[in-house]
Amino acid sequence: MTEHPHPSESVPAAQQPAFQYGRAQLFHADALAWLREQPANSVHGVVTDPPYGLVEYTPAQQRKLRAGRGGVWRIPPSYDGRPRSPLPRFTTLTEDDLAYIAHFFRNFGKAVLPVLAPGAHVIVAANPLVSYLVSAALSDAGLERRGEIVRLVTTMRGGDRPKNAHDEFPDVSVMARSMWEPWVVCRKPVDGTVAANLRKWKTGGLRRISADQPFGDVIKSAPTRALERKIARHPSLKPQDFMRQVVRAVLPLGEGVVLDPFAGSGSTLAAANVVGYDSIGVEIDETYVDVARTAIPQLTAC
Repeated sequence: MTEHPHPSESVPAAQQPAFQYGRAQLFHADALAWLREQPANSVHGVVTDPPYGLVEYTPAQQRKLRAGRGGVWRIPPSYDGRPRSPLPRFTTLTEDDLAYIAHFFRNFGKAVLPVLAPGAHVIVAANPLVSYLVSAALSDAGLERRGEIVRLVTTMRGGDRPKNAHDEFPDVSVMARSMWEPWVVCRKPVDGTVAANLRKWKTGGLRRISADQPFGDVIKSAPTRALERKIARHPSLKPQDFMRQVVRAVLPLGEGVVLDPFAGSGSTLAAANVVGYDSIGVEIDETYVDVARTAIPQLTAC
């Protein structure tokens, strides 16, 4: 079986934030350990881009990524002189790896559920190869599946010809070129009706764009801007234009606390600052905590 070391053995849950900026707080801690110490019903929405079972964020895989070669991460070639962002090779995951992803997200769901206010939404970035596992695991943990948000964006994933046989099979792609990214949407069960839940907990729905326009589940997007990638050096960084839309939607009345338990370089927290929400992030990797110290203020100002 593939070994998946658990990082909580070396990083305890934090009692005090490592960093604060605007209305955002960032803790250096293991997310599951941190969640177990939080008050019940204290979080009103979650927006996060998590590690898929920690496979690509183990210390060994991060060393290979930072060295620029090897491991789960694929380093795409430059295009027109511009370097491309690395992508995890999800097609290399074994059956044991996939089982661990389900195990990890089930444990995450069970840890976050008590901390959520009734009706709080959890919006989780995924990809077409593993989103079904994420959705099923969170449902098993007690969250209600509420669909998916489709981020329309063309990535480097898919579309390649067979490895070492490009010339032999020039008209064949191994898999479809990815032109969308799924974000799984779940919700903690409401307390009574949605209206009653909104009155009591300020949660239960998604914030409309305007009185005439509801929040939709398809959002046109673009790859993350070069400026943002320069500010926040994280391989999975999502663009602020997209993050601000999703973060705004997660608090239906614009009140409460948004949590990102896998905060990376702080893009969710920066988006929350921009839309005027209180936010909390948790990040286990000290390198990314240090990146977030400078990235959150700069992304907020973008």
